[in-house]
Amino acid sequence: QVQLVESGGGLVQPGGSLRLSCAASRTISIFNVMGWYRQSPGKQRELVATITSGGSTSYPDSVKGRFTISRDSAKNTLYLQIDNLKPEDTAVYFCNAVDINIAYWGKGTLVTVSS
Repeated sequence: QVQLVESGGGLVQPGGSLRLSCAASRTISIFNVMGWYRQSPGKQRELVATITSGGSTSYPDSVKGRFTISRDSAKNTLYLQIDNLKPEDTAVYFCNAVDINIAYWGKGTLVTVSS
């Protein structure tokens, strides 16, 4: 069993930046893919970034250029850098990790973008 714990959320003004972290309870080298999802009230959870064990990253067009995913295997931590935050980025952000056919989720961290 793996625990994922997100942190770094908070209240930010439009145009600001945040770095979210996801700490894993064991080595992240076992995960083929790790990613960040977000869910706003009344909306479905959506994928915002993925990174493979080889370091390849992927983003939907809606966040490309503003979101940057990275991983630090030495710290067993996944990161999401979010720049130029917009009110529509307000959501709970979840960390996800996939080990073959098992998916693990954190409980999320809330990001609120408001002036």
